[in-house]
Amino acid sequence: MLTLFHHPFCPHSRFIRLAVAEHGVELRLVEERPWARREEFLVMNPAATTPVLVTDGAPAIPGASVICEFLDETLGPEMRERRLLAQDVNHRIEVRRLLAWFNDKFFEEVSSPLVTERIYKRFMSSNDGGGSPNMELIRAAKANVRYHLQYIGWLVGTRNFLAGERLTYADLAAAAHLSAIDYLGDVPWSEDETAKAWYARIKSRPSFRPLLAEWLAGVPAAPNYVDLDF
Repeated sequence: MLTLFHHPFCPHSRFIRLAVAEHGVELRLVEERPWARREEFLVMNPAATTPVLVTDGAPAIPGASVICEFLDETLGPEMRERRLLAQDVNHRIEVRRLLAWFNDKFFEEVSSPLVTERIYKRFMSSNDGGGSPNMELIRAAKANVRYHLQYIGWLVGTRNFLAGERLTYADLAAAAHLSAIDYLGDVPWSEDETAKAWYARIKSRPSFRPLLAEWLAGVPAAPNYVDLDF
């Protein structure tokens, strides 16, 4: 069985959970608060970041991009035409490009500051960086999400999914990051109907149900978070 050390609102962890679910593989979840820098967790990933995947016969696999490649190499061939990293080399380039866009650029500009300031800091001690949220960072992230939504809308307007005509890791990564901030009500869906319609398709997949069922004590979900027809 695969075991994932994760945080429920870590966007990268959510991406891997979606990916594993799309492969139809059982996954055991272990919640990790990476800012606590637990010694056993640091042994698995000295960078002290989530997610980390553990499986029999392999070293601990840290980081969404490394885990994604591991899943494709070990489980991808069984997916055949539904392979999430695609078969064609040119298509794989586009999937990887968009993975970097959402797991790096979107994370840095949007999901990381919003999740850190509005969720993580609630549970951090002052020594770990906890305290009042930085409203300047929150305002900047809320502004940045608008152009990312426009980019998603443009991509889906020229294709069926983000990287092409079928579902790939790119869609799962983008939806995972959006889901974490959608919980907070920080996605202005009314600004791009094409992006909204694409997200509704991904959100309606069975792999998404466990994410929508998670709630954070003291931080209620936005009203549209669980609504499939938002």
